[in-house]
Amino acid sequence: QTRSLLGVFEEDAAAISNYINQLFQAMHRIYDAQNELSAATHLTSKLLKEYEKQRFPLGGDDEVMTSTLQQFAKVIDELSSCHAVLSTQLADAMMFPITQFKERDLKEILTLKEVFQIASNDHDAAITRYSRLSKKKENEKIKAEVTEDVYTSRKKQHQTMMHYFCALNTLQYKKKISLLEPLLGYMQAQISFFKMGSENLTEQLEEFLTNIGTSVQNVRREMDCEVENMQQTIEDLEVASDPLYLPDPDPTKFPAHRNLTRKAGYLNARNKTGLVSSSWERQFYFTQGGNLMSQARGDVAGGLVMDIDNCSVMAVDCEDRRYCFQITSFDGKKSSILQAESKKDYEEWICTINNISKQIYLSENPEEIAARVNQSALEAVTPSPSFQQRHESMRPAVQSRPPAARTSSTGSLGSDSTALSALSLDSLVAPDTPIQFDIISPVSEDLPGQAKSSGQSGRRTNPFGESGGSKPETEDSILHQLFIVRFLGSMEVKSDESPDVVYETMRQILAARAIHNVFRMTESHLLVTCDCLKLIDPQTQVTRLRFPLPSVVLYATHQENKRLFGFVLRTSGGRVESRQTSICYIFESNNEGEKICDSVGLAKQIAFHAELDRKASEKQKEIDRVKEKQQKELNKQKQIEKDLEEQSRLIAASSRSNQSSTEGQFVVLSSSQSEDSDLGEDGKKKRESE
Repeated sequence: QTRSLLGVFEEDAAAISNYINQLFQAMHRIYDAQNELSAATHLTSKLLKEYEKQRFPLGGDDEVMTSTLQQFAKVIDELSSCHAVLSTQLADAMMFPITQFKERDLKEILTLKEVFQIASNDHDAAITRYSRLSKKKENEKIKAEVTEDVYTSRKKQHQTMMHYFCALNTLQYKKKISLLEPLLGYMQAQISFFKMGSENLTEQLEEFLTNIGTSVQNVRREMDCEVENMQQTIEDLEVASDPLYLPDPDPTKFPAHRNLTRKAGYLNARNKTGLVSSSWERQFYFTQGGNLMSQARGDVAGGLVMDIDNCSVMAVDCEDRRYCFQITSFDGKKSSILQAESKKDYEEWICTINNISKQIYLSENPEEIAARVNQSALEAVTPSPSFQQRHESMRPAVQSRPPAARTSSTGSLGSDSTALSALSLDSLVAPDTPIQFDIISPVSEDLPGQAKSSGQSGRRTNPFGESGGSKPETEDSILHQLFIVRFLGSMEVKSDESPDVVYETMRQILAARAIHNVFRMTESHLLVTCDCLKLIDPQTQVTRLRFPLPSVVLYATHQENKRLFGFVLRTSGGRVESRQTSICYIFESNNEGEKICDSVGLAKQIAFHAELDRKASEKQKEIDRVKEKQQKELNKQKQIEKDLEEQSRLIAASSRSNQSSTEGQFVVLSSSQSEDSDLGEDGKKKRESE
């Protein structure tokens, strides 16, 4: 608006300059040539008569000025035959004022216009350099220099702008003076020269000229008073605006307003120029209802950037620039990355877009409702005495929601408690429980109950199950579904038997984010399989977290905001060793919370039936092993009996052969004894030695 109004003033100044140049040329002809004096006077009279036909943007319908110039035109027509002796008086009384206005005042306007343009360009260049500042600490010296450059250029632009505007306002008074004062001097010169021709100058004309002189003096005094007031205003504005020259003011002195439902200001927009290259363009952005609009310099009106009803906004890191945030549309098909100039603007833009996305602007008192919502978020971290009262005010009753199998039968190992109204807050979430807002990988380092598989950390995962260099651990899984999610936070809970645990965790995490100004969310791909849930980095395809499906005992989506969902993971280990703990993880999706819960329920059903099939197969294998063992025992028994029979036969045969050999030995012994008795003593010794 200011630049548009400035354009009107500049157009008026150009029209005044054009008209004054013509009037100056006409009066200069009076001064230059005595012979052409009559014609020049006639031309002057003609131009004065055409004043009412001029279309000055700021002139309006000045009937007094028009009638006055018409009266002058008539008198100048009567004095068209001037003499050359008037040249000296005309040079002092007529040419000097209009020459001063043309050479000094109009040129001053042009000079100030050029200085203002230079200051504006310097300010734009300083803002561009400031926007490219890095967040690294080693650039503090460069940051100080660039900040000082922004301060100096902004102050210079503001001061130049105020002096330029003051000169444009003063030009309206000087225009009248430059028109009336030369004419008055001209007429006075004519009167003083033509004393003898006073019969043509009646008393009525002298009275008219006197009144015009008085009017000129009044206009001059009014101009001086106005100039003095504008100078005082300039000084006051310079003192009051000094802190505003800093691009990033102190947030303690200028706190951010979080209850806004309308916001306007300059932002840097990121535009992709190639696969990996991008450019930043500074434009004026403003909100209009539920739309985000932008307007480039020189455009007549703004254009639609994005519909921000039910959108999502989060802080992002982009090309080492500060104060960047990303807006994603409701359907997730369109997103825009913008950069604010200061931390105050950065927080106000995020809060304003969050308020608009909740459609608060449609109410009668949007700022009051936004303040109430933010106050509720501040009070959300203080535990209320009754769980029932808190949920009656924040969401519909549990009995009013339709029954969902995923939160009762498949979503939890146990059934929903019928005495939910009797539960207290401490029975769901442990008091003073820390909240984790970022992902810590790998999960096995923080959750001792989860076994860390070999090669799990740092290994790339193909979410589509395609075989690569190594066989993925979920390659044989029947179910593979991928969702885009953003991690909001996680905290330990004391119960995992009711979906209200998830609702309460959502409330506390969102309230804590609002209180601590945590806008950053980590975007990941959630892969649902029959074995586990995986959080995968969308760029590197590295598994950030892995949740075994049997440990996911409860999952639910928010009843009002379908983009929010969470699940409870039961692990062995926690603050106290050798006991099971439950941790609730909360995520935001692109309006796919119910789909994700359905997918998890389907995965658990498939895993349940697979487990039943596995147990039946193991039981059958056990039966087969028992039968095989019994058959082996039977075969072994038969072999033993067979061996015993064989051994009995061998023993019988052996006994018969032993009996035969005994009888033979007895006969030989008897014969040898008879021989020994026949040999005598010497023969016995010889036989014994043999």
